[in-house]
Amino acid sequence: MTDRVTDTEATPPTTPPTPQGGPRRPPLRRSPAFRNFWLSRAVSGLGSAVTTVALPVLVFQQSRSPLLVSLVAAAGTLPYLAFGLIAGAVADRVDRRTLMIATDCLSALCLGSVPVAQALHALTVGHVVVVAFLCSGLSLFFDAGGYGFVPALVGKDRLPDANSVLYGAETVVRIIGNGIAGVLIALVHPVGTLTLDALSFAGSALFLRAVANSPARAARSGPRPGFRESVGEGLRFLAGHPTLRVMTVVGTLQSFSGGAIVGQLVVFADRVLGIHGSDGRIGLLYMAWSAGGIGGSLLLPRLRRRYDAFPLLLLVLPVGALLGLVVVLSTDWRIALFALAAWGTAYLVVLVNTMTYSQEVTPPELQGRVNTTRRMLSSGLGVPLGALVASGVTVSAGIRAGMATAVASITVAAIVVWVVRLRGLLPEPAAEA
Repeated sequence: MTDRVTDTEATPPTTPPTPQGGPRRPPLRRSPAFRNFWLSRAVSGLGSAVTTVALPVLVFQQSRSPLLVSLVAAAGTLPYLAFGLIAGAVADRVDRRTLMIATDCLSALCLGSVPVAQALHALTVGHVVVVAFLCSGLSLFFDAGGYGFVPALVGKDRLPDANSVLYGAETVVRIIGNGIAGVLIALVHPVGTLTLDALSFAGSALFLRAVANSPARAARSGPRPGFRESVGEGLRFLAGHPTLRVMTVVGTLQSFSGGAIVGQLVVFADRVLGIHGSDGRIGLLYMAWSAGGIGGSLLLPRLRRRYDAFPLLLLVLPVGALLGLVVVLSTDWRIALFALAAWGTAYLVVLVNTMTYSQEVTPPELQGRVNTTRRMLSSGLGVPLGALVASGVTVSAGIRAGMATAVASITVAAIVVWVVRLRGLLPEPAAEA
């Protein structure tokens, strides 16, 4: 298959240049375009991390209803199921940079409507829930554009490094944002905190505008298919690519485990580790899981220089399952702390590895549709389903059994990749290209 792009989108190299041949490109940190994109994501991510805490607090202050607080959480995941296929098709039909700037600006307006409504004494819980839903949906469209934007920006040979930097920064700002959220809520009220997030989206849009010579949408010969056919085209590519199909299953199982872990960690800490109520050690457990993501972002580029994407799964998935078992069997919170950090490292390596592989093998004109579909299955289905199943198992069989659902999910993923490899069910890489 030949990748065709417009004259504004340079065709990224598919293999890294040898150290002896050709000019060496500067590292990503010296690329103004990538640096501006990275700053865009860091600024917006910091604001969103604060809002993740501020929105539920605001709803609870106004309603005192746990059900409505749960609706805010649901509003953050429903768009993946509702609009995942649509977002991918839109991203592959328009200029990706323009789409991302537009979604940032609309997100700023949505969040900015909350303090305006508060000032007019017209703010309602329904308004806040709708804002949460719209912002999550806009974030989905932004990500759909980014899936094709990043490979064209840095080249496919540097995707492991670029994705690791982006995911690592996302993890760092999430930790920082969650940590300062309580202070900001106390100083400027949850509504004021949302104002800061609105400003962060505006700042993100400005950084994106500074990305010079940005990749445009991928061109294609012949007439453009209808919207429904466009969606089907992406689905057929995903279903027809054997390795990518297996990796999609693995990514969904991995996300299932993440939903189970995060959803039951408070209960596990209380009933098994003896960390009750407002004990500050619960924060350390969450930080350990997130900090593991930083370790994974640093480790992935080194691993991808030694292993191809699929063989890397053969190694990391069993390690992740063993680390998860250590957490489940722990009775000392310190052992659980370090095991969670290591588990988080393996978790992020798998997720970023599967995402990177998908971007490497997907043609430019299909990036949005293929990768948004994968995200729809993982974030839209895997995470909430993992949280729901783990909570049900905890109620019926105890917290260790509930946490063990995460380990079981990763174990199934490991079995899948090993069975596929041992039975030779995947074609050789050259045959897949």
